[in-house]
This record gives sequence, C-alpha cells and structure tokens, in this order.
Amino acid sequence: MFNKSLVISAVAALAFLTSTSLYAGTAVQDVIKMDNKAYSEHKKGIVDFSHKKHAEEYGAGCGDCHHNDKKEPLKDLKAGDNVQNCIECHKTPGEKPKGKEAPKLTRSQELEYHAEAIHDNCRDCHKAHNKEKGLKAKDLGFAPTTCKECHKE
Repeated sequence: MFNKSLVISAVAALAFLTSTSLYAGTAVQDVIKMDNKAYSEHKKGIVDFSHKKHAEEYGAGCGDCHHNDKKEPLKDLKAGDNVQNCIECHKTPGEKPKGKEAPKLTRSQELEYHAEAIHDNCRDCHKAHNKEKGLKAKDLGFAPTTCKECHKE
C-alpha cells in the first residue's frame, strides 16, 4: 500500500517545483538602487534608477539598455526574462584609469570598467533623447547627462 504522507509530500514538492519554474526569471524592482557590491566604496552618491519610469513612461524597450557582447540590443528580451547584471561582463569596478600615467586603452578595454559601461549606456541614450526633443538642461523632460545630475549627494 502507499504511504499517504509520502504521497502528499511528493505531490507538494512537485507542485512547488512546477510553480516556481513558472515564475523563473528576473524580478525587476520599480526603482533600482545602483549600489553594486563589487565596489568597496562609492565616491559619488548612489543613483536611484527608475526602471518602471524608463519602461512605462519613457517607452524604453528592454534592448535599449540590455545588449550582447557586440553592444547589439537584445531585441527578443521581455519583462521577466533572465538578464545578467552589467558587472558580469564589465568586470572591473570603477572607471578607467585617468591622468598622464594612465595606460592607453582601446574602447573595448575601457568598457571592461563597469562605471564606463554604465555611464556610456545611460549618457548616450540621454544625449540622444535631449537632442531629438531639442531639450536644454533647464527644460522639463531633460535627461541628465552630467555626474552631479545623476549622482546626488
């Protein structure tokens, strides 16, 4: 005969595994605090990135920010899909070395730095938005393009 408690446990475990696989993927917060643990310290204020506003109000598609190793948009990406954190590819925390003694880097080498990749992704899109709309820094709807506009203290 079947052990009733064993059957119930097996059914419960199967139900749990099935239900969790239906919701597998990346849960996206409305606002993402850009406080990456790869940094031992942050030298500027932490950016609060509104994922919800960018997607819903500004009409940004997933591929506008999320890209492959050739910086091509991930066009088939949709809400809830698994995505890698930027630091998984842009592995070096911080910005590229600067100053007279800094090594000369290729663009690809510069983008190994996490902050360079993040800044390029955001700043380039913001500049394009401002240019397309003819917006200046004091205009309503202007997308920030400088350090202090994003990194509030």
